Parts: sequence; structure tokens; C-alpha cells
Amino acid sequence: MSEHGTEEQAAARDATSWAKSVSRLNVSEVPEGAVNINVEGKRLASPIQGFGKMWQKTYQVRLPVERVSAVDLIATWKRRFPDFWPKGNAFYGPLTGIEPGDVALLNMALPGKMKLSTGVMVLYADEESFTLMTPQGHVFAGWITFSAAEAEGHTVAQAQVLMRASDPIFELGLTLGGHKQEDIFWDQTLTALAAHFDHEGEVDTKVVCVDNRRQWSRWRNVWHSSAIRSTLYMLGAPGRALRRLFRRDRAVA
Repeated sequence: MSEHGTEEQAAARDATSWAKSVSRLNVSEVPEGAVNINVEGKRLASPIQGFGKMWQKTYQVRLPVERVSAVDLIATWKRRFPDFWPKGNAFYGPLTGIEPGDVALLNMALPGKMKLSTGVMVLYADEESFTLMTPQGHVFAGWITFSAAEAEGHTVAQAQVLMRASDPIFELGLTLGGHKQEDIFWDQTLTALAAHFDHEGEVDTKVVCVDNRRQWSRWRNVWHSSAIRSTLYMLGAPGRALRRLFRRDRAVA
């Protein structure tokens, strides 16, 4: 095969790994237990659209390469992605795994037994890595890339986040302990991933402030805040229950 033909095949494979361009997110099916109040109709939000300081966070865990190869690790991570999340958090993804363009709903645990309902879209996925991107109103605007590589007899699993807090409220929350909680979240996730392959790995965390400026022109992002909307949704639960009861009684009558 010619070099030109090889390049064309590589380009074709790369193209299939990217999600198709979408103007607004659409959730085709809402699994039982999930809440779709902060994803449907939202736009994707890159760090450029965020409010707070920009951070790059890198979390790594090393496993013996004879325990698992990089390709097999990524295949397992994609197939069983929700299984490695800390308890109290739910990832409602497609049953077939993580594919470009998939939209997943999330229920995230917050202090005070509150639940944050949000979601992500799979921006990119191939045999070596996959990237999730956040919608408007998420805790942060940005993306998370999961990857694995083999080096010096080890398979290095990595989660790397590039992010800005979406709005002033989330920026305050992250500053007052949210960043620490996020570090704990990914530490537990990578620890669980390593444990799946019968390895007790220590997670290495590196945090870099890429841009310490806050984008005050983006303060209006608070309108899409998943925290505010999730709280209002939970407060409205008694009213929704009464309406369901009223409709059921009318149907029986």
C-alpha cells in the first residue's frame, strides 16, 4: 500500500473517532434514576466559555504492563466507566460503552445530601484515549481526557482535566473546597481502576493554573447553573408527587 493510501486510511479512522458537530445536546433516552434537566438543548462549553481561573489537572496511576496493556486498559475503562466512580455518584451512559457523540447523564453527590444533575458528551474516543466535554451549566466548562500509555515496564493510566469554573457561584465553591473534592474524586476513580486489575496503585496528582484571570464577561453563565436548577428541581419534588397522585386518582375515577 502506498504512503498516500496509508495516510488516507489513518485520516478516515481519526475522523470516525470525533463526534459530529452538534449545536445543542439531545438525550435520546433517560435511564431510570437519571434526571435530564440540565442537558437537553444545552450547548457544549469549552474553557474559553468558562468564568473562573483555568486549571489543568493531571491524575496518573501506574500498573505493571504484564498486568494489563494500554489498549486493554482503555477498552475496560470505556466498557465499565461507571463502575470506577466513587459511591454516591452515577454515570448514566450507553450500555454499549463510550462512543463519539454519546451523551451521558450524571448525578453527582454534593454536601448536605444534595444531588447535582448534569451530563457530558463523548467528544473523542479511540483505542488509546477518550475525551468527555461538559455542557452549559456544568460545574466547569472544559473537557476530561482519559488515556493510557506504556512506559518503562508500566501501563500509565491518566485522567487530565482542562477547566474553568462555569460561573461565579461554582468558582466560589471550587475555591472553598471544591477543587480538593475533585482531586479526591479522581484519586478514588483511578485507585478503583487499578484495583480492578488487582493492583494497589498510588495516584500521582499534578495541578497547574494555566490562566489566573477570571472572565467577568461570563458571569451570566449563572443562568444555566446546574446547581441552582438541581436544587429547584429537588425542592419541587413534593409538588410533582402530588400532581402524579392527582392524575392517578382521576384516571381511576
